[in-house]
Amino acid sequence: MEERYNPGAVEPKWQEYWNKNELFKVVEDPSKEKYYLLEMFPYPSGKIHIGHVRNYTIGDVVVRYKRMKGFNVIHPMGWDAFGMPAENAAIDNNTHPAAWTYENISAMRAQLKKMGFSYDWDREIATCRPEYYKWEQWLFLKMLEKGMVYRKESFVNWCEKCQTVLANEQVEQDKCWRCSQVVQQKKLWQWFFRITDYAEDLLVHCDQLPGWPDKVTTMQKNWIGKSIGSELKFQIEGSDQELEVFTTRPDTVFGATFMCLAPEHPLVETLSRGTDQEAGVDAFVKKVASQERSADGIEKYEKEGVFTGAHCINPATGKKIPIYTANFVLMGYGTGAIMSVPAGDQRDFDFARKYSLDIRVVVQPEGEELDSSTMTEAYTGAGVMVNSGQFNGMDSKEAMEVMTDWLEKEGRGKKAISYRLRDWGISRQRYWGTPIPVIHCPSCGVVPVPQEELPIRLPEEANLLAKGGSPLPSLDYFSKVTCPACGRKDAKRDTDTMDTFVESSWYYLRYCSPRYEGGMFDPAAVKYWAPVDQYIGGVEHAVLHLLYSRYFMRVLNTLGLIDFKEPFTRLLTQGMVCKETMTCPEHGFLFPEEAKKQGDDTLACTRCGSEVEVGRVIKMSKSKKNVVDPNELLEKYGADVTRLFCLFAAPPERDLEWSEDGVEGSNRFVNRVWRLAIECMDKIDTKSVESFNGAASDLKLQDAKELYIKANQTIKKVTDDIDKSFHFNTAISAVMELVNTMYTKDIDKADKEMKSVLLFCVENILLLLSPIIPHFSEELFEKMGNKGSILEHSWPTYRDDSLKTDEVLVVVQVNGKLRAKFTIGADVDEAGIKETALADEKIKKYLQEKELKKIIVIRKKQTLVNIVV
Repeated sequence: MEERYNPGAVEPKWQEYWNKNELFKVVEDPSKEKYYLLEMFPYPSGKIHIGHVRNYTIGDVVVRYKRMKGFNVIHPMGWDAFGMPAENAAIDNNTHPAAWTYENISAMRAQLKKMGFSYDWDREIATCRPEYYKWEQWLFLKMLEKGMVYRKESFVNWCEKCQTVLANEQVEQDKCWRCSQVVQQKKLWQWFFRITDYAEDLLVHCDQLPGWPDKVTTMQKNWIGKSIGSELKFQIEGSDQELEVFTTRPDTVFGATFMCLAPEHPLVETLSRGTDQEAGVDAFVKKVASQERSADGIEKYEKEGVFTGAHCINPATGKKIPIYTANFVLMGYGTGAIMSVPAGDQRDFDFARKYSLDIRVVVQPEGEELDSSTMTEAYTGAGVMVNSGQFNGMDSKEAMEVMTDWLEKEGRGKKAISYRLRDWGISRQRYWGTPIPVIHCPSCGVVPVPQEELPIRLPEEANLLAKGGSPLPSLDYFSKVTCPACGRKDAKRDTDTMDTFVESSWYYLRYCSPRYEGGMFDPAAVKYWAPVDQYIGGVEHAVLHLLYSRYFMRVLNTLGLIDFKEPFTRLLTQGMVCKETMTCPEHGFLFPEEAKKQGDDTLACTRCGSEVEVGRVIKMSKSKKNVVDPNELLEKYGADVTRLFCLFAAPPERDLEWSEDGVEGSNRFVNRVWRLAIECMDKIDTKSVESFNGAASDLKLQDAKELYIKANQTIKKVTDDIDKSFHFNTAISAVMELVNTMYTKDIDKADKEMKSVLLFCVENILLLLSPIIPHFSEELFEKMGNKGSILEHSWPTYRDDSLKTDEVLVVVQVNGKLRAKFTIGADVDEAGIKETALADEKIKKYLQEKELKKIIVIRKKQTLVNIVV
């Protein structure tokens, strides 16, 4: 038999077998308990990267394990195919997004199949296919009918480079999540999903997701951002309009001496029109539009503002106060207007000093008297109420509720709850996305596309415009339509497309019945398979995809389409794959193959010969070129060695540091097991020797008994590590220990009893490793004379009566330093342990004629004897 594992021959053989026998194809089976495992589907970039390999390997191990445990397992794969990435890449490569996407899907599908992942490819979907997005358009119309969608003109996050709008969740540190360009504010007509209608429900259920990491639910709670306070009304002087302000400190309302509006607030322009401040306000609003507009971003700028020329009336004092627009107020928080209390807020205090505005003390520490003219900073704590009318002398905390009740009674305020979460703007001014199924008619306004006309197909033959602008508005055959309501010929189709996160918010339900034509999904199939039992993906999606998916399930639940609200029962957020960067002074970042070792162990650039600087270990990224091509790994080592390294190098939730030595180590282990299994097959006659499967106590030889117990302990360890914690690294380590123990046994000298235990060990090692290195395990399992696929065999079970050894390890220290080890019967008492330790020849050497002061015995998993002399 072959002396080494040959992945080039073995892996294609078993991939063909799995495909031919449809081993990964599943259907609903009410007699079996279902298990739905899903990894976040990829954007078809053209190549899978090593992060994909790690992510999908983690999922594949669990899928194979659950199937061997008797579950009916669904494990689908598809493509998050719409969106800016494909469009931008197509522009860069002078091709069309459709051609680019479909070619990449074909290439990546082939790569995934080479990795041996157990996907049911009959369930494959691509979100850019009309048969998929038809149902997204259908849902949009249902939501529009129920008032869950609305359109308004508003300031939005605009990326000039990508030529499109971004949702708040897609702005990361004030930059576009895709291209890192600084985001600006722009006023556009946009479609919005009313996600805020579900803010409280989304928040409450964050505490009802025990299978989710705390860090993810905490991020979602913070993003939803619930605040309890009061909503106050400030009448605009000389107008019927009121400014509504949310505050968590209603006790300070008597101290509000001016009002600040976000530059994007719709009243800013209205209030300044026709006043001396009009030009100054317009210039200020234009200036702020080019600044970073987020909670972190506004801290980078000096706090400044402009008087709008208007005043409003403080609802508590009845006095008029000036209305400013200021760059530190965000439209995305509260109402976009804040009552400014300079004596109680440092930012307001600085602003008031800068623009010579009044400061009125309304809360001061007990026993102290604050003077607004001499204050050097705001007092932000609780205290005693002053300059607050009938509330003077009250404790400020007690005054909050009392003052809110008073303002409510006067019709000038009420208790309120505010959320940081904003409605989800889904309009994108890009081409490669799902067309929004509405028509704009000069007579009828917004008209839904008739359901029988769905899908509104994206014209895939359209040519892209320079800079990435959408060609759809200029395509008359697409944009010019007849109004379905009144028949006017000059109606126009909406030429925006939906945010790509809409597609990924429900794809996991489509997998349940991907070819179903009667709706978004077959209700019976979803009833059986959903929700997803285990979801795997990156933590970077905590407030994007994961939050949107939770929202979408609530929408479908409200519409009566499903009977659950949470899409994913358990969530694993895997760590990143990291590698050091390499930089050439002339060519910048280098790919690993562009840096070659020199004689003095330094690295040189292969392009110019300059010395290469090795940088920090950071997340692999194409821009930093610190990437590893999975194709090269497959060519050199095969899929199973690559899978093994990805699982062994770190627990799944931790970052994995890429190491060539680690891959080589995994390769050595695979071949070490291969040689061991082949040797056992060659030297054990399975016609006369059967695999032992009784109790350890039935074995006569101590050596055989210890090995059998070790094997049962390994089965238990691997089962627990996969089932309870997904700690595949420790599971693999346990198998390695068993293999090492087996290598200490001389098969040539082994009797029949020992050979029967060795057979048991080999069979179970292959079963335990089969989810991790499936091709390898299949090949050896077949060579042992088994029929069919190892995947069709049951997961090994351990015997409770064969987990404990009759002997324990004793570790002996002298004055805290390890000096000896020995084994002793598990039933030996403490006196016997002490006696044996003192009689040990190594210990005698350290004791000699020294005075024995103390001897301590600690009995745990292993026994520790500490001798003090």
